[in-house]
Amino acid sequence: MFDLVIHEKHLLTLQGSKGPKKGELTGQLGVIESGAIAINNGRIEAVGTIREIGDNAERLIKWSGLAMPGFVDPHTHAVFSGSREDELKMKIVGRTYLEILKAGGGILRTVKATRKSSFEQLLEETKKRADTMLLYGTTTAEMKTGYGLDFDTEMKMLEVIKKLDETHPMDIVPTFLGAHALPPEFKDADEYIDFLINDVMSEVGRRNLAKFADIFCEKGVFDAEQSRRYLSAAKKHGMIPKIHADEIENLGGVRVGAELGTISAEHLVKTSDEEIELMAEKGMIADLLPGTPHMLLSNHYAPARKFIEKGVPVALATDLNPNCWTESMQMVINLASLRMRMSPEETIVASTINAAYSIGMGDEVGSLEPGKKADIILLDVPNHMHIPYHFGVNLVNTVIKNGRIVVKEGCLT
Repeated sequence: MFDLVIHEKHLLTLQGSKGPKKGELTGQLGVIESGAIAINNGRIEAVGTIREIGDNAERLIKWSGLAMPGFVDPHTHAVFSGSREDELKMKIVGRTYLEILKAGGGILRTVKATRKSSFEQLLEETKKRADTMLLYGTTTAEMKTGYGLDFDTEMKMLEVIKKLDETHPMDIVPTFLGAHALPPEFKDADEYIDFLINDVMSEVGRRNLAKFADIFCEKGVFDAEQSRRYLSAAKKHGMIPKIHADEIENLGGVRVGAELGTISAEHLVKTSDEEIELMAEKGMIADLLPGTPHMLLSNHYAPARKFIEKGVPVALATDLNPNCWTESMQMVINLASLRMRMSPEETIVASTINAAYSIGMGDEVGSLEPGKKADIILLDVPNHMHIPYHFGVNLVNTVIKNGRIVVKEGCLT
């Protein structure tokens, strides 16, 4: 007898690849009509048709809509205090992201608020965002630091992430992004990178608080050589490198990532054809964040079609932060379809199995296969094409995390 069996009209398993899906596999969802999933001890025991699995379970759920793996959000800055809603008006009248940052807004404004926030306040604010992510179907997420930019606050943010991972239903993967901007007490970026490597990163590594390290390689922030030095040190301290690259200008961040073996490069709006081919050659995953140009009022989006056609695995993420405040992977899927011309199938692959591999979780989550965590969402849609098509509402009815129902009829349990 199984702990739980789910019968569903349409089942997307996302099976069919070892590693992230790329090329032709990017559009394959592993569909089973009249499908069933059997769960024991929080993990998937069997996947097949209703006839094959049967109904011998302590609890049976019959669902007439769509079932699929929980969303995986591989790039968020969810740990912060304060908000910056007034900056939207500044963007509307023509101020650029870098102009707002230079004037003391943007990241540095959030740094001030986050530094003032107590551990308890920051944990409460982040938990609220995590709850919303869960309601919208995200069962695994990466969370970065980067709104501290000093020793104490970066550590506080990492401890918040650790506490949330221990207490929240979602799996949360920590990333150290100390190199997110140059804090006001430092006038020289090289000096700040030295401080991060010698005083902060060493302690992060010693206490094993971060799985990944990331840096914002961008004009007016950190250049390619500083990124190379920072990520090389992170590897020595046991962290896997990631890199923000080519969001506003191309400074060669992808080439740094390729040289150092980053698991992913992220944003990639201005990435060249040659660099896309380099990513394919090196097996790097492209984490694309269409919510960010959307909120920057930009018409320039990452060239998703080129990445897919050249064999680069594509993942999607919210980039949840005060400049792009959305907890909904459903919204991101809509933007990816409309603004980056990704098919419904490609967006679902990018939001599940490929996103899982981009944060080192592909063996545990992202597809419905025996042995993996039973992370499943039930959507009130007639087919998968409705996910990007029907927008502005929450299509997720039920969320099952580790075999336990944590959201039912759109409410936390």
